[in-house]
Amino acid sequence: MTTLTDRARRVSPAESDVSPGLRLAAMVLRVAFIALLLVITVRVSMPQNETIWTVYDTPGDLIRMVLGFVVCLWIAFQFFFAPRDAHSYRTWLYIGAVALPFAVICTIAIW
Repeated sequence: MTTLTDRARRVSPAESDVSPGLRLAAMVLRVAFIALLLVITVRVSMPQNETIWTVYDTPGDLIRMVLGFVVCLWIAFQFFFAPRDAHSYRTWLYIGAVALPFAVICTIAIW
């Protein structure tokens, strides 16, 4: 009979199926994409014509800034949840390979 600690020490089959190369590539692409998404969101949510201290004068800028702050919190929260199985790592590898160059282009274009 196995105890709870014995079961907790075991690695699940889904985690053991992930090769170190796939894990590293997927995590690098994921972190880079999420970081660029955060940079884009911060840049877009900044006030358009004023400084940050006069944002209350224009309701549109205030709404943009509040929504941008909420989205930035959600994106930053995503940094702490890594994929759990091999399929998730492969998905991030594919999405990262396509979306990362697009995010770089968008970041350059809006800066």
